[in-house]
Amino acid sequence: MANWKPMSNAKIEFKTFRRDFAFSKARLQRSVRLGVKSLWLHRLRSLLTVLGIVFGVSSVISMLAIGEGASFEAQEQIKNLGSQNIILRSVKPPEEQKVSNNQQNFVLNYGLKYLDLQRIKATIPGVTVIVPGRIVRDYVWNITRRVDCEILGTVPWYPAMRNQHVAIGRFFSEFEMSEKVNVCVIGAEMAVKLFPVESPIGRDVRVGEDYYRVVGVMERLVKNSGRNSSEGGASASPVNRMFMPLSAQKIRFGETLMKRRSGSFEAERVALHEVTVKVESADQVMNVSLAVKDLLERNHKKKDYEIVVPLELLKRAERTKQIFNIVLGSIAAISLLVGGIGIMNIMLANVTERTREIGIRRALGGRRRDIITQFLVEAVMLSGSGGLLGVILGITIPYGVTYFAGMETIVTFWSPLVAFTISGLVGVVFGLYPAFRAASMDPVEALRHE
Repeated sequence: MANWKPMSNAKIEFKTFRRDFAFSKARLQRSVRLGVKSLWLHRLRSLLTVLGIVFGVSSVISMLAIGEGASFEAQEQIKNLGSQNIILRSVKPPEEQKVSNNQQNFVLNYGLKYLDLQRIKATIPGVTVIVPGRIVRDYVWNITRRVDCEILGTVPWYPAMRNQHVAIGRFFSEFEMSEKVNVCVIGAEMAVKLFPVESPIGRDVRVGEDYYRVVGVMERLVKNSGRNSSEGGASASPVNRMFMPLSAQKIRFGETLMKRRSGSFEAERVALHEVTVKVESADQVMNVSLAVKDLLERNHKKKDYEIVVPLELLKRAERTKQIFNIVLGSIAAISLLVGGIGIMNIMLANVTERTREIGIRRALGGRRRDIITQFLVEAVMLSGSGGLLGVILGITIPYGVTYFAGMETIVTFWSPLVAFTISGLVGVVFGLYPAFRAASMDPVEALRHE
């Protein structure tokens, strides 16, 4: 008795906590076993109930993955134009098109001039680099093989400005530009068509009566970059595109471009079809674009140009992505809501079928919270198993869409996590009412139930 020491309050509280925790854990395990047994007795009904959650969760993940992929492609295309760039393009004015339709022989004179470049560089602060471009449409030949191609006359620093890269060989140099050398860089797709069994580097291709030495092949461009053709304003694919020095193009093709048609011809005199203006920092892009617009409006009486600001397009694409995700998420949420209603329906049916069981448990000392826990566990098990199957299906569907439809899909880390969490919450929310209804039954009346 001399060595006996009373236990401290902290130790007593800790032991009480451990005992209560072990008791609660045992009750929860018993509720899970009873829930599995109850659901297994009605396997088909439980499976049909789970399907609503499965399709709801899978639709959330797959729709967000498809939307994320489409948004990623659009943003990548815009980024390829350069976030610090402002792109100016020559556009045929509507009144010029009407006049050319009424006259057989007419020379159209419109678009951007070299004087515009000088004015922009001299008067607008923040402009660091200017890349001019002139487009000619013609056939490119290699012996008997030919490709309808867009020939872009530009400057050696074009790839760095437009985030494009040379896959094989090199781009033409400033020396070749100044000496007006007949060299060219061709696109990867047209390289395969013109040179199917040999390397195009060092070979010659023919345009009209002139031959050009191939010094490089550009990287493959899978998607349309979103630019408009300066000839006709239609969307032009960048697949068949050839690059050559602007100085050589001016001499070989001349100032006036001819378009021959049946019984007539149309001639255009366009100094530059495309001009890329690089700004010192992204913060100055919008201000510089407004200054460029004001300068062109003062020096061009007719609207024969357009201004494209990739940074503005990128912000617009991001806003569109947010709206798209909200719409897709709302549609998928409706599917989860329908699944939740199915869970509530099946749980109410369980309460009615198990009324006598509830009365017996209450008569043997079961508390209200035990009944609530039992039915909530069953509802969460239904929604949780449906959520798990839905996550597996939702991750699988985007890969199937990419494989069969060729669409880019991106499954983000958070979308399966959020979808599964929501499925669990659906089980809790839609299982509360049946659980409380079961717990509020009068034990005597429940025992009398047949």
